[in-house]
Amino acid sequence: MNKVAVILSGCGVFDGAEIHESVLTLLALSQRGIAYQCFAPDMPQLHVVNHLTGDVMEAEQRNVLVESARIARGEVLPVSALVASDYDALLVPGGFGAAKNLSDFALAGADCQVQAEVLRGCREFAELGKPAGYMCIAPAVAARVYPEGVRLTIGNDKGTADAIRAMGAEHVDCDVENVVVDEGHKLVTTPAYMLANNIAEAAQGISKLVDTLLSFR
Repeated sequence: MNKVAVILSGCGVFDGAEIHESVLTLLALSQRGIAYQCFAPDMPQLHVVNHLTGDVMEAEQRNVLVESARIARGEVLPVSALVASDYDALLVPGGFGAAKNLSDFALAGADCQVQAEVLRGCREFAELGKPAGYMCIAPAVAARVYPEGVRLTIGNDKGTADAIRAMGAEHVDCDVENVVVDEGHKLVTTPAYMLANNIAEAAQGISKLVDTLLSFR
């Protein structure tokens, strides 16, 4: 495996990509000698959250691509430019941005839709039979990408798991340090901060996810 695409959803756990998950993902790839390219939708994010207070900042607007550039150190492309055939695998970190910007799962639950360019890009990987890894809440996006019956996990939150089952996926409860693998679809998922109490716990599952992803041929 030579190069992996990573889709980000902004910058910050409450309104974008979870920063620890994103950085741990990029670190795991780099430590294993795998190059990566980050992507994000070029669109306004749902809202801006003050991460100090948790309050929505009603008067402020931010762009998902611009915010994702904070994590990617400027090296990020619009997801509209993502061509799955150029990459060996796909990774999607979590954070509420996956449920607010990449999709509207946070608002619509089982009736959610995935942002059009994100859905196109992710489905290209699925249709080409290329490995993909989704973490934290991002497997809710995967439930729309893959056919009914796809096996995945967000951890063990009953309400979220029930919504994902209503979308047609098979949810499997999973501990923070483990992964759920759907061999047929080459899909790997892990709970990350859906269960992690700290960055070290999140790192266990993310590292295992990346290693499992790289084991596919």
